[in-house]
Amino acid sequence: MYAQQGPPGHSASGAYLASLEQRLTADGCGTRWEDWAGVPVLVGRRADFRMRWMATRLHLFTVAAAVPEITVEAISGFTDQVMKYAKDNKGGLPVGLQNGIGAFPVLVSERVDPAAVQWAEQQQRLKFAVMTRPVVVDSARQYVGTYRGKPALGRVYASHFIEKGTAYFYGQ
Repeated sequence: MYAQQGPPGHSASGAYLASLEQRLTADGCGTRWEDWAGVPVLVGRRADFRMRWMATRLHLFTVAAAVPEITVEAISGFTDQVMKYAKDNKGGLPVGLQNGIGAFPVLVSERVDPAAVQWAEQQQRLKFAVMTRPVVVDSARQYVGTYRGKPALGRVYASHFIEKGTAYFYGQ
């Protein structure tokens, strides 16, 4: 079902995904390319344990794809797919038993509806026991939209999400 793939062509979106893969690898994430219904998808994964997280381990998935256009419907649907993927592929103890799941669903395109950027920046999404921070990358304008706040639910992990999001998507 998931064949190994490489990054998409030499477009601005493809270049962004290639640099994202390098940043994920440099941060200690395991990375691989998968085929999701004919679309090459970069999957990065790491797990971190912190006592300040009430002695829990957070499994963090970064799943990114280049698409022709990003709309609210596209990023919302992709976020749902990534949530299910993360939950299905975490392994180990069930979620909640000293384990949490976080995800960055990332869509990259040169054509981006401003409403999709606003949707991504609006809030962290929680569903199916997975905390997600959708990311919309406008590769033509070199703009990244994602939530960078500290929500009430999952607040203990907020600094980690902000730190990783800054390193992965803003290249800092």
